[in-house]
Parts: sequence; structure tokens; C-alpha cells
Amino acid sequence: MVIRTGNKIRLLLFLYFLSTAGLQGQILKDTASINLLKRGVDDIYNFKFDKARIVKDQLNKSFPGHPVIYLLSGMTTYWENYPLIPSLPAAVSYENDMRTCIRLCEEAHNQNDHAEYLITNLGARGMLLMYYADNDLSENVFPLAKSTYRHLRQSFDCTSIYPDFYFFTGLYNYYREAYPMAHPIYKVLAFLFPKGDIEKGLMELQTAAQNSIMLRAESLSFLSLININFENNYQEACVYTKSLHELYPDNLQYLADCVKSMLLAKKYDEAETIIRSSDSSISNSYLLAQYAIFNGIIQEKKYHNYGESNRLYNKGISDISAFSYYGNEYAAYAYFGLSRISDIKGDKHDRKMYRKKAMELTDYKKINFDE
Repeated sequence: MVIRTGNKIRLLLFLYFLSTAGLQGQILKDTASINLLKRGVDDIYNFKFDKARIVKDQLNKSFPGHPVIYLLSGMTTYWENYPLIPSLPAAVSYENDMRTCIRLCEEAHNQNDHAEYLITNLGARGMLLMYYADNDLSENVFPLAKSTYRHLRQSFDCTSIYPDFYFFTGLYNYYREAYPMAHPIYKVLAFLFPKGDIEKGLMELQTAAQNSIMLRAESLSFLSLININFENNYQEACVYTKSLHELYPDNLQYLADCVKSMLLAKKYDEAETIIRSSDSSISNSYLLAQYAIFNGIIQEKKYHNYGESNRLYNKGISDISAFSYYGNEYAAYAYFGLSRISDIKGDKHDRKMYRKKAMELTDYKKINFDE
């Protein structure tokens, strides 16, 4: 099942981390390697890519050719080149790493290591689905999603082993019901899967956020996205994005997500403080384009400086256009802002035109900063 979460689309992205739950497997029989794997994951999340590569090389020396090595390599490529779009050379190596990981997992026939390979397989499939869907490559999404489900179902009985598995069950239970309601185009696909439970899913994600080790960040991330895109509870979303930013302060997207949730919650002073304290150190053009749009919202909403907000919105739209489908959500925020400014000016034509553009670009039409 494909899960779209605003700008990011994931399908149980980091399930392979559940392998630290104490299941049997090659890497998991060695405590030192488990700790090394955890450190490498933290390095990737926190944008310490050189350190993450050192960890990957160390693991590869102890477990040469293990599929998790390719998964770590792909994760590093994904975050180091964020946002990863098909036109980047890194996209080729990313897809090759994920496909190699899947192939190695499915060629392994040692039943003693089945759980480890299953989780690694699901992780690679999830990352590929995320990449395809984030870039609107639907022709790649559906075949992979269909072939992934039989692997996915094998992990349903694992929640009693370790609380990290509640991340998986929580996502399934929530999105199986909430996502098709928000995006009717997926209703046909959803019928292929057993029904879920929205309330149970939220409770399970909370359990994972509170008790899991490896999946705490992903649980917090999804809880924030759910509260923004589906529940429209922006105050609650702020709690999760702030925790996520504090956990991984060098992750630029987590930083931007924190600013976004604060703006939705009308915490303009806090959002502006974060932007001012960090914008001079950011060189990522995708994040800078987001900041231009966020600053436009602050100029419009806090200072009522419509001339400056108009300039920032247009700059943000221009800058983020280089990222194609990846930038649509943020461009929509800017177009919603331009529509509001046009309304203030009494320009009915531009108000309708800009709002029409915004509605075409976003899947979450209530996330518009109108209020």
C-alpha cells in the first residue's frame, strides 16, 4: 500500500531497522555489530554521511555481501542527495543498491536468517516505493507495491517480540483507512488489503514513538504528518516535529518540517527565530526555496508586509521549480499566499488564478495557511 505524506511518500520505509528486535540473523548475532548499525543509522539521519560510510565499510568487512550493506548505502545516497530526483546521477546508484538488496534477500534460503532478510527486503522495497512515488513514477509504484504485500504480511505477528513492530502495524491500521478517504483514486487499490483501524493505528504509533529504539524518529515523523495532513491538528504536530528536530538537529528536512508545523500553528515568532538562526548555514537549494516561502508566510501573516511576501512567494516558486514534482507542495503554499494577497488588493482575476494553481499542485487542499 502506497502512503503519501505531503511532500514525502513512504511505504514502511525503515522496516529493516526492526531487525534489531532480537530476531535471529547474521548481523544480529553480534552485539557489537548491532550497536555499530545503530550508530550508522543515527549518522545518516543526522547528515553525518562520511561517518555513516565508515560504519558501512566496517560492517561489510565483518559481513561481506550482506544485503543490509546495500540498504545502508542506498539510505546514505538518498539523504545526501535530498531531494533525490531521477535526473540526478545518484538516482541510478540508489536504485541499483535497492534492487541488489532485494535480489540478495530473495536468493537467501537459510531459514535461520529468514526474519533478518525479510526485514531488509521490506526496507529496500519501501525505499524504492518512496523514491518512485515522491517523483510521481506511478508506473513503477504499483507493480512493486503489489509484489511487496506478501512479504509485508509475514511481519504481522511480530508485535509481541518487540515494540518497534508497532510502527508497522500502526501505519497499516491508520493509512489503510485514512488514505483512501483523503485520496479516492487509491480506493480500488485499498480493497486489495484487509481493513485497518484508525484509532488503533494512532495508538500503535504512539507506542512505537515512546518505546522503540530504532524507529522512534520514523514514528515521530509519521505522527506529525498524520496530524498535519489528515487530522489537521497543528499544535499536536508541533510536539512531534520539535522532538524530531531535537533528536536529529543536523537533519535539514526535519528542521524545515519543524518550521512548517509552527507556521501552521501560528507560532510565527518561534518559526522566525529558527529560520534566522539557521538560514545562514544552509546551502541546500531545496531547503532554501522552502525557507523563501516560509519567510513569505511570516511577512504576510505576522508583519502584513504584502509587497515583501509577494516577492518571497514568487522567489520560492521560481527556486523550487527545479525540483519538479518534489516541490509542488511548497509551491502550492506560495500560490495560496499570492491568492490571498490578490484578494486584499481586490484583484479577483489573480485571486482565482493563483488559487486554481495551488489546488492543482497540492493533494492536501486544507493545508493552505488561509486561517
